[in-house]
Amino acid sequence: MRGVGAIAATLALPAACACAQVMVTLRPRPDVSQSLFIEGMGEASPKAVAILYSGGYGVVRLRMEDGVPKFQEGNFLVRSRGEFIRNGVLPVVVDVPSDWSGGESDRYRRSDEQATDARAVLAEIGRRYPGTPVFVVTTSRSTLSGAYLGRALGPGEIGGVVLSSSMVAPGHGWESLVGFDFKAVRVPLLFVHHRDDGCKATPYYGAESAARGFALVSVSGGLPATSGPCEPFAAHGFYGKEAAVIDAVAAWMLKKPFATEIH
Repeated sequence: MRGVGAIAATLALPAACACAQVMVTLRPRPDVSQSLFIEGMGEASPKAVAILYSGGYGVVRLRMEDGVPKFQEGNFLVRSRGEFIRNGVLPVVVDVPSDWSGGESDRYRRSDEQATDARAVLAEIGRRYPGTPVFVVTTSRSTLSGAYLGRALGPGEIGGVVLSSSMVAPGHGWESLVGFDFKAVRVPLLFVHHRDDGCKATPYYGAESAARGFALVSVSGGLPATSGPCEPFAAHGFYGKEAAVIDAVAAWMLKKPFATEIH
């Protein structure tokens, strides 16, 4: 891709090898850097790749400390990396681009700039794992990114989009997917939502309505919340149900039967 460069923070790995962890910094736009962390899978070859977009404002503070990649791991998707690996799916954690270092706005999440940045990430993944299907996986506020990227990117670029704990209720202080034309998304779409999600921006009834005509995984149960209702250690973040949820998501990615009800 013209204008896109990559700087790897570890030794270059042969194509299709997911042996070791690696941090990569891309240059998707002039004077803008975009960092991502590719988790290691040992000697296993990935059956698919999941690009993980954190919720909230997207900041994971990806960095190197004493030669080791470090980042915030509390988000549902980020902390569930091992569950993806167990299912043969390579997780890739994406940080915010440098021009949004303080946190991504909702405007950026639906912008052409984010599509450009995503295509740079896809080009890097395609170079490392040619022929491996790649999925955009989002949660909470990043479902805005997932929906708009699903509409902007074509079937030749991504295999599908996962929207978990989607922003499906209008309110002050956030954008929502109310009124979004999900039929304009040109790739397969999976909704995942907890029936007891207590966040005002992400009620289950809104996801159930948005998911009509699409695949939906409905989740019940889990551990007692240790965070606020819109934070990751509650039903909103599938707290205590991470393994079962990722099992269903990975099976959907790999075109296998998957649970549509998780108890």
